[in-house]
Amino acid sequence: MSSTNSQRVFLAGASGVIGQRLIPRLVRAGHIVGGMTRSTDKTELLSRLGAEPILCDVFDRERLIQAVRDFAPDMILNELTDLPDDVESIGAHAELNARIRTEGNQNLIEAARQSGSPKILAQTVAWQLPDGPDALAVAELERSVLAEGGVVLSYGQFYGPGTYNEHQIPEDPRIQIDRAAERTVELLNEPSGVIVITD
Repeated sequence: MSSTNSQRVFLAGASGVIGQRLIPRLVRAGHIVGGMTRSTDKTELLSRLGAEPILCDVFDRERLIQAVRDFAPDMILNELTDLPDDVESIGAHAELNARIRTEGNQNLIEAARQSGSPKILAQTVAWQLPDGPDALAVAELERSVLAEGGVVLSYGQFYGPGTYNEHQIPEDPRIQIDRAAERTVELLNEPSGVIVITD
């Protein structure tokens, strides 16, 4: 891909399992990546992967708006989740993950509006969640991203190195993590809508 298509990509959730795979692929495709993380100990990793580290918490709305404005992105890629390292604790994390999908996503939308309205792409899940905060949060995220003319990236369950399904292949819908990252980079210029990313 030629660098004439070079875009400035503000990647929220840059140090996550898919974020770390997206950075080198985005850079190889000629894009300039601003990798947002809230952990100071992740900034060196992001630099090494090829991103410009942006230290910011998505819940710090004013700081986030400033960070997005300073980076001046062509697009915002929201790969934020708040999930525990241990799959058994997911239920206990439902409220936290729901908050990042609602309040966190809303803050990113607000930051986009105040920075020339770059295109927004945001991750969600391709399977039906049980009724509860998570399911409501996903519906809210999808509605709000589409209302901004954005793209909803609806991923199957990740499997492969560093995922919850490192040693076994989950049931459908599923997507191998490296393939998910490749597909995401290919879909940056898609028109607004929901795109299901599965094997």
